Amino acid sequence: MNVLIFGATGMVGQSVLLECLRDPQVHNVITIGRNANQQTHPKLREYVLKDITDLTALTDELTQVNACFFCLGVSSVGMSEEKYHVITYDLTMNIATQLAAIQPHMTFIYVTGASTDSTEQGKSMWARVKGKTENALLKLPFQSAYMFRPGAILPMNGVKSKTKVYQIGIAILRPIFPLLHRWFPNSVINSEQIGRAMIHVAQVGYPNAILESIDIREAGGGKPAS
Repeated sequence: MNVLIFGATGMVGQSVLLECLRDPQVHNVITIGRNANQQTHPKLREYVLKDITDLTALTDELTQVNACFFCLGVSSVGMSEEKYHVITYDLTMNIATQLAAIQPHMTFIYVTGASTDSTEQGKSMWARVKGKTENALLKLPFQSAYMFRPGAILPMNGVKSKTKVYQIGIAILRPIFPLLHRWFPNSVINSEQIGRAMIHVAQVGYPNAILESIDIREAGGGKPAS
């Protein structure tokens, strides 16, 4: 399987990149982003682009991709709905529409978040915009598309958040990570599980197009909640 990753420098992107590099069934990994991901590996090809929406030069290479893991995302804190819409919806749909035209046979996996609003009518701005993005992506002519809605993600294997406050919180909570898994089995996963889940779903699919944390945990090899 050949994989394309957007957002490989973020916490989720780092997680799936590490699992792809470790998985023998993933033969080639392409990352596209504005910043280098600090990883080197024989099967990794990294493209640092000023404009990540311009895929023209990579068209031939992208026709060989079997799955895209779209992990780009920003916090909505302090951001207007208009600006958040541009970064979240417009950017994502620009890239995804190009990919669907280049390689419609790929599987497209988009990372949103728990409580995303599929109705697009709720009070939460970020949830409405994410829901609108999910709905639009599911209408594109990909072979298959899945929306991942993780809740809390516990980082492993050196994975770090780019958000300083979140990283501080992780450091404080790290000693009780096993307890968090036990106390909140339906909403807490670790970074290995989300990475493995993306690979697994890209390879064999999943019954639901929208995967909540419990689904991600199961697809990633974790024990599903009873």
